[in-house]
Amino acid sequence: MQKEDILFIQNQIGGYEFKNLNLLEQAFTRKSYTQENGGENNEILEFIGDKVIDIAVIRYLTKIYSSSYYNQLMVPEQLRRYQNPEPFHCEKNEGQLTQLKQKLVEKKTLALRIDDLRFAQFLRMGEGDKKNKVSESPSVKEDLFEAIVGAVAVDCDYDYSKTQEVVETMLSPDMFLDDEEEADYVGRIYEWDEKKYSTTPLFRYFAGNPSRAWNSIATNQLVRQSINMMGTYALNHYGRVCQVKILNDLPVFEGYGESNLEARKAACREAYLYLEKNNLLFSIKDEIDEPALESAINQLETLSRRGYFSLPEYVYEESHDENGNPIWHVECHIDEMEYYYSADDSSKKRAKKKVAFDMLNYVLENYEEE
Repeated sequence: MQKEDILFIQNQIGGYEFKNLNLLEQAFTRKSYTQENGGENNEILEFIGDKVIDIAVIRYLTKIYSSSYYNQLMVPEQLRRYQNPEPFHCEKNEGQLTQLKQKLVEKKTLALRIDDLRFAQFLRMGEGDKKNKVSESPSVKEDLFEAIVGAVAVDCDYDYSKTQEVVETMLSPDMFLDDEEEADYVGRIYEWDEKKYSTTPLFRYFAGNPSRAWNSIATNQLVRQSINMMGTYALNHYGRVCQVKILNDLPVFEGYGESNLEARKAACREAYLYLEKNNLLFSIKDEIDEPALESAINQLETLSRRGYFSLPEYVYEESHDENGNPIWHVECHIDEMEYYYSADDSSKKRAKKKVAFDMLNYVLENYEEE
């Protein structure tokens, strides 16, 4: 692995720095590679990571849904207010926790996060795997996620706090749990970066007070979370800082919290609010380069397939002029749209293109995301 690749990976998993870089490289090495080149593969690391992820997810879920006393134990000791111990209470029952855990550790979730992190590009595989493009397989991505966590566990000698931080940072569980009270700013930033530029946000984590620079960031290139509500004492003792870079010509956004997860939420919130304020959020107009009559039918269907609205419905009616020539009346309807469009033409195909083009222009100007 190149030095810049190692730095990228370590930053993305929460700033964990490997003491033994061979373990990191092993996590990205499939059995097919070692069968051709020798060395160790990532299968045992997958096994370890699978177990570590289970425990970390259980701890995360019982932490966020547990009684106030046990939540208080997660607060830095110097900020903790004494409470009398009480029986452990959780807002969710065993069945609900099991369902949430399954959702967070299932193949689909782990594969999606590997896509978000853009880690599959670093896999070392045998020639057969390359030819069959196995790096695109959800199972392979799931294995990679587990192997990285396993490598961290071995490298830190199963330090509970370090493995917990890495799992929460990599998994980003709040992206997958429905929370009507709090917007998922991390998910929104990932989505914006992917849709807008097909890239991924770059995160950097570290301990300490705010304002540590990203390669000597100038003050006017850094947008920081407001600390007025937190207070200097609390901020200094929480001590986790996250910086996120989403585009080279935009500022770096900085947030703070007691954990990487909380700091990342804060940084992404600052990034999202900046994009919103400066009219940079992704919109339906960004989906279509330029509306075109000849491709309007396909363009309209593309927007529908991407979830903006239901599939358009076309209504056809044939009549004839005084000379017996066919006249096609075509209408285009979309359930969510207030208006429909119609056109008449001797060609059924041309009439359909016309109404699709009119509807396309209408939805691009009037679509409002709920």
